[in-house]
Amino acid sequence: MTTKVLAIDDSRTIRELLRMTLENAGFEVMSADDGVEGVDKFTEFQPDVVITDINMPNMDGFGVIETLRGDSVRTRVPILVLTTESSADLKARARDAGATGWINKPFNDEALVSVMRRVAG
Repeated sequence: MTTKVLAIDDSRTIRELLRMTLENAGFEVMSADDGVEGVDKFTEFQPDVVITDINMPNMDGFGVIETLRGDSVRTRVPILVLTTESSADLKARARDAGATGWINKPFNDEALVSVMRRVAG
């Protein structure tokens, strides 16, 4: 069975890099432009892993994590934060909201694929 990944990022370039990297490694990828679209696509796509940026319009990555972990969805699907941010405070906030892990941009293709395989089981 193919591992399904939902990639949420407002950068078309990042979404395309994620898609190419992950599809080449055998993952199925669906993308969303912002957190609102990502949350909507979550139910439809039923991913095995979610990757989200933090800084996005309409709903940021913290909102995505809080919504997916909150009462209306309550998912246990791994959520990875992919961002240029690196402060300890933001990492702690993401972890407290329910994020599984943190990856800094720009990402290394092999490291990303390794992390995805690890968290997807």
